[in-house]
Amino acid sequence: MSVLPLVFTSGWASGINAYAVVLWLGAMGAGGATDAVPASLQRPDVLAVAAVLFLIEAVADKIPYVDTAWDTVHTVVRPVAGAVVAALLAGHDGSMPRVAAAAVGGSTALASHLVKAGTRMAVNTSPEPFSNIVVSLAEDLGVSGIIVFALFHPLPAAIIAAVLLALGLTVVTFLFSRIRRFLRRRRERRAGRGPGPGQGQGRGAPAAT
Repeated sequence: MSVLPLVFTSGWASGINAYAVVLWLGAMGAGGATDAVPASLQRPDVLAVAAVLFLIEAVADKIPYVDTAWDTVHTVVRPVAGAVVAALLAGHDGSMPRVAAAAVGGSTALASHLVKAGTRMAVNTSPEPFSNIVVSLAEDLGVSGIIVFALFHPLPAAIIAAVLLALGLTVVTFLFSRIRRFLRRRRERRAGRGPGPGQGQGRGAPAAT
């Protein structure tokens, strides 16, 4: 079977949490659970770095506004990670050109990253932090579950990932107005509250009679 379903699923998952993808793929391969993972992802140093970055993201991703800053930084990191993982999977399998796999993995990762970042902007408009924690935990568990599932059932996992991506894009479209309000409030916060009462007039302005 072609490696395309696994490439697509790993790309989708990388757009949400690239470090979890590398960690789970590498751990499953190193543990002997599957032979679909290239040796480069099973290296102890790769797994150690992925584990540390996964823990950092697990904390940052649950703090309001910090999660959005983290997403901004990873606008490049996640698509690149998705492309690299896809190319490695294709090279190990040999059923798909690496360039094509990298294009699929990278573009899918970018799309799911935009869904994640847009959803987080909308969630951050809520005054309480619990929604951030719930959404982040759901993302972590979802990515971990679908990556493990994809190693043994690649086609059903790819279908699930495609449905989730389509639903995510639809939800973000509906949440666009809320995201715009979030961006406007952030600009206002950076610019300050503006002049106070009476500060807009010059000092020499005559008093009203």
